[in-house]
Amino acid sequence: MTTHSSTTEVSKEPERSEDRQGIDEIHILWISEGMSCDGDTVSLTAADQPSIEDLVLGLIPGLPKVNLVNKVLSPSLGGEDFLAPYRAAVRGELGPFILVIEGSIPNQNIIEGDGYWTSFGNDPETGEPQTLNWWIDQLAPKAWAVVAAGTCATFGGIHAMSGNPTGCMGLADYLGWDYTSQAGLPIVNVPGCPIQPENFMETLIWVLYHAAGSAPPPPLDHMLRPQWLFGKTVHEGCDRGSYYEQANFATDYNSPKCLVKTGCWGPVVNCNVPKRGWMAGIGGCPNVGGICIGCTMPGFPDAFMPFMDEPPGSTLSSLVVKPYGAVIRRLRGVTNELVNHEPRWRHNKHKLTSGYDPHWRP
Repeated sequence: MTTHSSTTEVSKEPERSEDRQGIDEIHILWISEGMSCDGDTVSLTAADQPSIEDLVLGLIPGLPKVNLVNKVLSPSLGGEDFLAPYRAAVRGELGPFILVIEGSIPNQNIIEGDGYWTSFGNDPETGEPQTLNWWIDQLAPKAWAVVAAGTCATFGGIHAMSGNPTGCMGLADYLGWDYTSQAGLPIVNVPGCPIQPENFMETLIWVLYHAAGSAPPPPLDHMLRPQWLFGKTVHEGCDRGSYYEQANFATDYNSPKCLVKTGCWGPVVNCNVPKRGWMAGIGGCPNVGGICIGCTMPGFPDAFMPFMDEPPGSTLSSLVVKPYGAVIRRLRGVTNELVNHEPRWRHNKHKLTSGYDPHWRP
């Protein structure tokens, strides 16, 4: 497999809109038969800025008409009726489509003899299960764009942890980190366990505006994540960050203070949930008292386990910041006490003491 580079941006130079034709209609073929819990699809239904309903009903100006095919959100009764657009895409008979993969990609090559890890429908001729790997091999070369939804699909996630029997990996590990779609786009990785609803919708909308010819390709980092969403750490957007710089650490989960001593990895995890919240801007791990366990990161879960233990780096960093933080906290306490009193001239006495002089002239 091809390894990824260490560059900070992999998106190609934006094409000028006049250099290519926009797409009027596009299909989204969503396959959640990777090793997953379907949590990313469920999370997507919570998006409201915009919602998935807004997208499929054509309520967002300037986008192509979108035909979404997702087993959880489909009105189809299932079976071959549901699989029809996927089979048409394999035959090259479907218009431009975006392939969305949810779940880890297992390694079929390690199976000796018959068997498979996960399948999506059966072969119409033989009746044998068609593996997820077969579908990806058929669809990825034909896809206008490919999007990996959730940490399992982006980097392997839970199913790819040490000791797993399936050899699971992320989509870029499977297709190669240098893969490009029919539109010349790399895989677009939107990690999260599960995806933050608006993060995914915002990324998908950008890709669709690019398809319409009215936006450049989305800027991605070296791990193919949207830069504007995953360019900062949890700590940089956390309401508890000021407690950290004052060396004011929580020792239990009921405290509003910095949670780094109770197992939070926020200072080194790329994620915007503290700022964005979860549903309608509300919630998100540290916002509701939960530690960050690094679920958006390529090293998840192994690099962050055991989850409730204090991260190794926090011991040193908290020792370094402790003397500085203690002084700053006391100085801020003194200043806070001073500014928590009203000035002396605010009173109801007979003499004005504010310093106003009616006879003063410059």
